[in-house]
Amino acid sequence: MDLHDRIAVVTGASAGIGRAIAVALAAEGMRVAGLARSEDRLDALATALGDRFLPVACDVTDGAAVERAFAAIDKQFGAPDVLVNNAGYGLIGPLESFDADAFDAQMAVNVRGMLVCTQHAVKAMRARTARDKGRGRDEIAGHIVNVASIAGLLGNAGLSAYNASKFAVRGFSEAWMKELRADDIKVTCLYPGSVDTEFAANAGTRPSGSTPKGEPMQPEDIAATVVHVVSAPARYLISEVVMRPLRPAGG
Repeated sequence: MDLHDRIAVVTGASAGIGRAIAVALAAEGMRVAGLARSEDRLDALATALGDRFLPVACDVTDGAAVERAFAAIDKQFGAPDVLVNNAGYGLIGPLESFDADAFDAQMAVNVRGMLVCTQHAVKAMRARTARDKGRGRDEIAGHIVNVASIAGLLGNAGLSAYNASKFAVRGFSEAWMKELRADDIKVTCLYPGSVDTEFAANAGTRPSGSTPKGEPMQPEDIAATVVHVVSAPARYLISEVVMRPLRPAGG
């Protein structure tokens, strides 16, 4: 896909991986709508990126808010060509004491929010395709990129709830890839290993402000991979990408 002047929606765009993805896609000439709950951080990103970035304050667990967000994006930019489902967080805790309400909240962001955003994006992509009868074989109708985690491939003691959410992302991604390819909509699932973001501090696996062990990947590494997969030629799709640090902790 030629990314220039295409439209991307990135969830969880205010920090970390999501922010890096928004910056990278804008640098490729895309118009980017960033969804997140933090209005201040979104506004700061809008100041940095200019009119190629549309800040959209949105809680992806709120279906009505997601509907309003996609309506605002359509009005300002049009139907998205790319959706990057990045919003998510992790919680740690042993099986016997893990709070069920906390589990539900995590699943609402990591899984339900992804589902609802994808439903709106696919509806818009299909509607645009129905209007555009001139799309050639060298064009696709859209691309969904789901940011999972290596935790969507491997279970970890104390991370079972997070594992469950990311295994769900993996399952959705594989099913959607098979369902949507007939409409020329690509689906890619990314499985990053350790990345130097606020994730570990928020999850409680590392004290806030401390230095990560080893040499974790940077958010810009994941963003570069997103650019790579969405700019691939129309004739094939990259369904899964596993990313790991070359020198992990203890390596």
